[in-house]
Amino acid sequence: MEIYFETYGCTANYNSTEIMKGLVRQVGFNITSNVNYADLIIINSCIVKEPTEEKIRRRIQDLLREKKKIILAGCMPRINKSKLSHKNLFLLDTSQIKNLINLIQDVFSKTYEPEKYLRHRKEIKLTLPKIPKEKFIGITQISEGCLGDCSYCITKLAKGKLFSYPKEKILESIKSDLDSGAKEIWLTSQDCASYGNDEGKYLLPELLREIIKIKKNFYLRVGMSNPNNLLKILSDLIKIYKDKKIFKFLHIPVQSGSNKILRLMNRNYTSEDFLKIIKEFRKKFPQIHISTDVIVGFPEETEKDFQQTYDLIKEIKPETINVSKFWPRPETSAEKMKSQVDADTKKQRAIKLLCLHKEICDEIQKKFLGTIHKVLLDQKGFENTYLARDENYKLFAILSREKILGKKLMVKVKKLTPHYLIGSVI
Repeated sequence: MEIYFETYGCTANYNSTEIMKGLVRQVGFNITSNVNYADLIIINSCIVKEPTEEKIRRRIQDLLREKKKIILAGCMPRINKSKLSHKNLFLLDTSQIKNLINLIQDVFSKTYEPEKYLRHRKEIKLTLPKIPKEKFIGITQISEGCLGDCSYCITKLAKGKLFSYPKEKILESIKSDLDSGAKEIWLTSQDCASYGNDEGKYLLPELLREIIKIKKNFYLRVGMSNPNNLLKILSDLIKIYKDKKIFKFLHIPVQSGSNKILRLMNRNYTSEDFLKIIKEFRKKFPQIHISTDVIVGFPEETEKDFQQTYDLIKEIKPETINVSKFWPRPETSAEKMKSQVDADTKKQRAIKLLCLHKEICDEIQKKFLGTIHKVLLDQKGFENTYLARDENYKLFAILSREKILGKKLMVKVKKLTPHYLIGSVI
C-alpha cells in the first residue's frame, strides 16, 4: 500500500505526522511523495485560521473528486465532524494517533465506525516509532491541550483541556532522538510554560533541568509560552537559559498591545506583563531571539488600540513576528462580539505592522555584516545552501559544495537579508 501525507499547522502537528509515518512504515506500508500514486492520503489538518481551514477543505474536495481515500487527522475532525461526510473520507481525532493502523484496516475492510476514532482520550504521543522531517531535529510534544479560555480560540475545542505528559516519557523520547542522531531538540505544546499545571504545578523548569543533564552534545529549543504562565516561572527560567545547551530563543505571543483588547481576548495578562518578561530576558541575554504573535482587527480594536500594538512592537523589536488578521471562528465568543472590524482595515493594519517589522529586521541585521559565528548546520536548503543556527537562534544560509549538514562550523557573514544572514564556512 502507498500512503501520501500532507501536513498543515503547528510544530506539534508536524511531529504527529512524523509519528504517523513511523507507524505505517513499521507495519510495512510504503510512504510516497507523489499523491497520484497513493492508495490512501492522510491529511493532518489545522483550524486556527479560516483561510487555512478553507484551503484544506478545497484540497479534500479535489482529492475526493479523483476518488481518493482520505484520512483526515488533526484539529478539523472533532470540530467539523457533522460537515465531513463522504464514503471516502475517514476521521481521526488528535488523541487517536496510536489507533491509525486500526483505522486503516477498518477503511479497507469497510468496517469503519466514525465515533470509534473520534472519542477524545488522554493519549501520550511519546516513544513511538517516527520518521523525522529533519534528520538532525527531534521534536517532542510535552503536553496536549491548554487551560486557557481565549475568546477567539477554536483549537481548545479540538484538543481539550491540558494533559501534561509524564516527565520520564519525555526524557526517554529525547534520549531516543539523540541516540538516533538528533543535534537539536524542540519542545512543543500549545503552551510550554503551563506544563504540569493540570495538576496545579509549574513543572517546566524542573523538566528543563532534567533534559540539560542528558550527557549528549545538543541544543534545546523551548517552544511557545504564554505570558501569564511564563511570569510564574520567570526567574527560574532565566537561570536555566544560562546553560549553553539552551537556544537563546523565546516565543512569547502578545496578540495585542492594548490592555482593553487583551481583556476582550481573555488573555489574563497585560502589555506591561509582557514587557517585563522581555526586559528581564534581555538583561541577561542581549542577543536573544524574540518571536511573537499579533492579531490585528480583533472586535472593538480602534486606531488607538492598534497604535498601542504598533508602539509595543516598535519598542521590543522582535526578530520574528507572526501577524494574523482576526477571523471569527465558530463556537467562540469572539465570533458573537459586536463592532467587528472590516476586512480592509484589518488588511491595512497587518501591512503597516509587517512594514514596521521589516524596518526592525533591517536595523538588527546591519551590525552582523562581516561577523564570525559558530553555527549548527541543521537543515538542507536549495541546491548548495544549508540552513544553520547559532546559540542565539540566529538564522544563517550557508553556501557550500561540501556535505556539512549536522556539523558545527565557524562561518563569516557575507551578505544581509531582513530575515537571515548569508555566509560561508571559514
